[in-house]
Parts: sequence; C-alpha cells; structure tokens
Amino acid sequence: MVELQNKYKIGVRKFGLINWVGATNLYIKEVNRFFVVWAQTLLSPLVSSLLFLSVLTLALGSDRGEVLGHSFINFLAPGLIVMSLIGQSFSHSVSSFMISKMQGNIVDMLYAPLSALEVSFAIIFAAVTRSLVIAIISVAVFSLIIDIDFYSIFHIFIFGFLSSFILGSLGFITGLWAEKFDHTATITNFVITPLSFLSGVFYSIDRLPIIFKNISLVNPFFYMIDGFRYGFLGAADGSIKFGLIYLTIISLILWFVAFYLFRIGYKIKS
Repeated sequence: MVELQNKYKIGVRKFGLINWVGATNLYIKEVNRFFVVWAQTLLSPLVSSLLFLSVLTLALGSDRGEVLGHSFINFLAPGLIVMSLIGQSFSHSVSSFMISKMQGNIVDMLYAPLSALEVSFAIIFAAVTRSLVIAIISVAVFSLIIDIDFYSIFHIFIFGFLSSFILGSLGFITGLWAEKFDHTATITNFVITPLSFLSGVFYSIDRLPIIFKNISLVNPFFYMIDGFRYGFLGAADGSIKFGLIYLTIISLILWFVAFYLFRIGYKIKS
C-alpha cells in the first residue's frame, strides 16, 4: 500500500508558462464552429457585400466619377469587404459566449486548465481567422467582377488583422456582459453599424463639412476602412501611419479589458 501511494501521487499538472495544447484545441474548436455552418458564417456576408456593390453601382452608376483618383466601384469594393470583416469578427466572439451561456456549457471553459490569457487569445484569434477567410473569399470573388489592384499586401493584411482583432475583442467583452441576444443587438445596432456606415465606406470624408470630417478622424472605424482601402488603391483620406498606431493602441486596450473581465469572472462566475 505504501509503495502504491508513493507511486501514484495526486499533483498539479505542469503546463509551463502557456498551455499550448489547451489553447490550440480551443482555437481549433472555435474555428470548426464557424466552418461547420459555412453557408451562414462565410457565404452570407459575401452575398451581402455583393448585393451592396450591385445596388449602389446600379443606383449611382459605375461612371459616377473618380474618388481618390479611382473609379467609384473600385473605391467602394474594399470598404464593403472590410465592413463585412468587421461585423463577422464581432459576431464570432459574442456568439461564442452567448451560445455557451444559453446551452450551459460555459463551465467547460471555466473548469478547463486554461488561463484568461489563453482563452482570450484563442477566441479572439478564431474571430480574426473567420474574418480573414471572409476577406480572402470576398477579394477572390470581387476580382471576377471588377478589376481589383493590389498596392500593398502588407497594409491589406495589417489593417485587416487589427480591424478584426479589435472587433473580436469587443465581441468578447460584449459576450461577457450580455445576458441575452437583445443586448448584443444593442451594441451592433447602436455602435458598430453607425460607426462603420459613417466612416467613409461609401464616400470620401473630404466631401464632408469640416466639423463632420473632424469627427470622422476620431472614429477608429474610419482608419480600419481607410487603411484597408489604401492597401488596394494606394490612396487614403487620412494618415496611414497615425491610423496604424491608433488601431494598435485600441486593440491592446480592448484585449486587456477582455482578458481582465474573463480573469475576474465578470458575469460568468457567481
């Protein structure tokens, strides 16, 4: 009996600084979650973007004139892609928590040997992955319809990544805060949709009165769209360098808030 007790001792498993196996599996589980329902998560936003492109082009005309030195349709396409990217990143993170809350299996995440750092990064990076997959598919399909130029792949990637990371973090925070889907719709309808529509997706902010132009220059969604569009057109309404710094700071702040709220168990631990 003594030999058995010495041989089989209950202890704490050591994962090291980061539980890479657990974090990777949570990330894969989140990625599989949106691939399983690909028609809803990947195809639906593409269809919405194509409808916007078709309706606006037919209503305003493809020969509407040049915007930032490019045709209106070429100006419009990158904005529609990043607007879809933004919405889907938020949707993934927030739905991850809301579905877990509704089904009662959020305890599996809480009891798993995963830190707040690992959980936050796994879910947010899964949201980023979903957004970037949508962006790649959208660019490929749009290329079959219009002539798309690629000025800087780096700017397309970095602004796409930062945009989806910020909205993924915001979705993470909203998922912790919300108690029902009506609460998540409040953030979507009164924060994300207005800020994205009023950020220069359909127009250049140079056409705005000075007061509204200054307001737009504070809107982070403007820099998401402007920087992403710059990667295609090589022209921008605002400062690309400032936008990169501004979005990086916001992404770090929102991630830290998401990390901290999960760490203290905000609204998920009694």
